[in-house]
Amino acid sequence: MQLALPFGSDTTRPIAPAPLAPFAPTYFVRHRRARRYVLRVDTDGRLRVTIPRGGSRREAEAFVQRNIDWVARQRGRTTTNLRPVEDEKASRQKARRELPERLLELAARYGLAVSRVSVRNQRSRWGSCGRDGHICLNWRLVLMPESVRDYVLVHELMHLRRMDHSPAYWRLVAEACPDYRSARDWLRLHGPSMR
Repeated sequence: MQLALPFGSDTTRPIAPAPLAPFAPTYFVRHRRARRYVLRVDTDGRLRVTIPRGGSRREAEAFVQRNIDWVARQRGRTTTNLRPVEDEKASRQKARRELPERLLELAARYGLAVSRVSVRNQRSRWGSCGRDGHICLNWRLVLMPESVRDYVLVHELMHLRRMDHSPAYWRLVAEACPDYRSARDWLRLHGPSMR
């Protein structure tokens, strides 16, 4: 199971480029596994809009308009390059040191066994948990408040007990992380700007 980022996967099928002022060029992609509309501003400033299965181009355009301020902020970050390569490299090193240690600490607290921990540069998820107990984490978790980071770690750890997102699974998360809804709201609000 995986905790998805609010922007699309790299395995997309382009539909047709179509400028959507004032953020041209804009292009739309349909992704059969996407469950919601997703926006992403590429490094070259283009706006990519992911359309989920069953979604429409019209609703995708409306989604862009509802999130126009976010798009403007992202394009601004792209053009001003607010995160130098050196800072990113240091953050990745910090993530490799700190995230596995914290994950294993939480796993021990809840009596869970993790077979392996990987820290990666994931573009479409904050973390994932395989049936074999291998947990992958996004290095950007070290840039978040500790409570949000811990929520993501707990989210993945609880998949060691239930490999789904059923009500029973969410009860496990709530027991381990009572304030998880606040952390999830933080991710929805701030997560897109952290890529």
